[in-house]
Formats: sequence, C-alpha cells, structure tokens
Amino acid sequence: MSGWNFAETWEAIADAIPDAQALVHGDRRTTWSEFDARGDGVAAWLLDLGVAHQDKVVHYLYNCSEFLESMFGILKVGCVPVNTNYRYADEELLYLWDNADAVAVIFHGAFADRIETLRHKLPNIRGWLWVDDGSGPCPDWATSYDAVAASKPGRQRAPWGRDGDDIYMLYTGGTTGMPKGVMWRQDDIFFTLNAAAMGVRHPDEPDYDAVRKNVTAPGMVALPACPLMHGTGAFNSMNILMLAGSVITLEGRKFDVIELLDTVERDRI
Repeated sequence: MSGWNFAETWEAIADAIPDAQALVHGDRRTTWSEFDARGDGVAAWLLDLGVAHQDKVVHYLYNCSEFLESMFGILKVGCVPVNTNYRYADEELLYLWDNADAVAVIFHGAFADRIETLRHKLPNIRGWLWVDDGSGPCPDWATSYDAVAASKPGRQRAPWGRDGDDIYMLYTGGTTGMPKGVMWRQDDIFFTLNAAAMGVRHPDEPDYDAVRKNVTAPGMVALPACPLMHGTGAFNSMNILMLAGSVITLEGRKFDVIELLDTVERDRI
C-alpha cells in the first residue's frame, strides 16, 4: 500500500468509535457506524453499475450529510469524487462532466429538471443518484439515494483494492478560463492535512490498526460554512473526519449568519 487512504482511515475510525457522532445536518445526526454503512450502500450501487478503478463520480449537491456519505462510498471502491459548482449554467455543466469522463452523478432533486434537459448529451454517464430535498419525486431515470444508502450490503471493497495513490479530483472555479481538474494523490492530501492537525496526529506511514487502537474518543466538532463543493469546505471536512471528529452542515442554501451562529451555539462548536 502506497500511503494513506481516506476510506481505509474512516473505516478504522468507525470500528473504533461506532456510536460517536460523525455528521449533523439540521435535526439529523449520523453516527460513525451509520456513516460507514451508508457509504457502503453507495459503494455497492457503484459496483453494481460496473465502475472501474478511478472512474469519476460527480457531486452535484448543496451542503448535506449525503455529500460526505457518498464521498465515503466513492472512495471505498477506488473511484474519484468530482466537485460541481451548483451555480454553473448548462454549458458549464456539460463541459465539466464531459471533461471529467464522469460515469455517475449524485444530485439534489432541485436539479432534476435541469439534468433532464442535459442528460441525453452525456452518453457516458451510466447512473444518476437522486437525493430527496422535497422538491419533487424521483425521476424514472434516476435511483433513490436513500434506498441505496439504507441497503446495508456490508463492507464494500472493489477487486482492485485501495491505496494512497488513489486520486481525489478538485475542479477549479474557472474564473480565468474553463475549470481544470486538479488531481491529488490521497496520501498527499492526508500528509498535508495531518501536518496541520490539532490534537490527534497519525504516523507518516499508514497503520490502520494503530488508528483503531489510538482513537478512543470523538475528535473535534467543526462546521464548514462554505460550500463542500469548494476545496476549502471539502478539505476541512476530510481533515475533521480523519481526526475522528464530526462535521456539521447548514441546511440553508444561502449564507445566513443567524443560522450559522444559532448552530454554533446549539452544537457548541
């Protein structure tokens, strides 16, 4: 194994503190055991879809627990999460998903009508996973995220395994040109985040049994107030989770300082 892998690390933490809080979104609280199991549901769906090693899977989501659950599932099977700016117009979405060679998209229901007009132009995308947000029913061309996440297939691992060379792809914003997919080795992200970690520090070389042994209590609680589809939100969330902490996401789809401060007070962040 060539370096640290996030899915391996998070599974070890789930083994160590299964009943501790991992995710919070509004009134919904997800334990580490549930985080792990729901990620397995997504992973099994991807394997059933016929994904290959390092295939790209798109997030087209607002901040939510499903964003991080599905990231876990994507990483479990050695696929690559791809961020999407939910403010992009049609042509930008088509460009990004084609440029990424995406094979699946996980999306909020609010985007279903837009996807309906675009999907016939994206023949390489084989699966659409619909996250219910109360905006309407699941389209007949998509699969319900909740059904997949709740399927409890057991721990999922692809035949090709996982290692630190597996990629995490972060698309740039496209401010000065078209967005570019920046490819990070997971071990490089892990090493960078670990160097700045507060509290728990992992060794330089991967040792998942040591993670299971050393993680005896939950880590810190954090609230990424920025979108998870940006690097700041994603990397900070990955950092908190690799340190056995808990990530809280806001329900509002626009920044609301009152919601932010109320959540900070409620969850003692």
